[in-house]
Amino acid sequence: MEDYIKKFMNYLGIERNLSSHTLKSYRGDLRQFSLFLKSSGGFSDPGSLNQIDYLTMREHLAYLQGIGVSRRTVARKLSCLRSFFKFLCREGYLSSDPTAGIRSPRIEKRLPKFLDLNEVTKLVEAPSQDEVLGLRDRAIMETLYSTGMRVSELVSLNAGRIDFIGGALKVMGKGRKERLTPIGEKALKAIGKYLEKRPQLPMRRRSDISEDKDALFLNNWGGRLTRISIIRIVRKYIQKISSQLSISPHTLRHTFATHLLNAGADLRAIQELLGHVNLSTTQIYTHVTTQRLKTIYDRAHPRA
Repeated sequence: MEDYIKKFMNYLGIERNLSSHTLKSYRGDLRQFSLFLKSSGGFSDPGSLNQIDYLTMREHLAYLQGIGVSRRTVARKLSCLRSFFKFLCREGYLSSDPTAGIRSPRIEKRLPKFLDLNEVTKLVEAPSQDEVLGLRDRAIMETLYSTGMRVSELVSLNAGRIDFIGGALKVMGKGRKERLTPIGEKALKAIGKYLEKRPQLPMRRRSDISEDKDALFLNNWGGRLTRISIIRIVRKYIQKISSQLSISPHTLRHTFATHLLNAGADLRAIQELLGHVNLSTTQIYTHVTTQRLKTIYDRAHPRA
């Protein structure tokens, strides 16, 4: 099974050009499935791959639900397995797809959380401006809110990709698809202040940072910040402004889209800015503007 997983991961990494974060998620899901097969018995040798059938998949999904895995996560894991078995069938390693006919669990649609303008202002202004790390953290949150980019895109952002004069930056999105997105004046100003003071960072391992020399946001060791680091930074300031708020860096992406839509921005323009492949992914934000539509209706309709 491990050999097939390696072949599939090579396909995803080389041909599909998926991000390291996505590859890690896929690998974890497939190894969990592999362990399930071994614990079930009779699936230890490569020749037993064709023994995996519809019932095997149903048992695996029941196992996941039995250990408390959420429906949303089960659906994601099933999606991974669908891609895996389609690959094996296409390459001739498997005669039939055991996921055919398996329905994904029904998932309740959750409206994305977002901040109001006052909350956003408090959050981005929370970091101290008297030290380089505070300037960095302010620039991080201003950039997330100003561009709506994903955390993974922020992590991979290089200083040379910012056009300070044109007010834009080049973002490397999912599947290594590059897009040009505008960035606001306040975010550019915050980045500029951070870059002025960035040489003050205590580069503890200068000899090990050559590969990160172009990175915009650096850690205490002079290396590129990781996704986990960005999450910790945002949560740190969330705790400072409110113990009631429970958000992640992705909430700033939701906030970006919601505020643009509330201000009358076109949904397709927001789709481009977010880097969504399908408009249906962006349409979830139309649900969070119901109150705005109600207000317009009450104000405009003669018999409201």
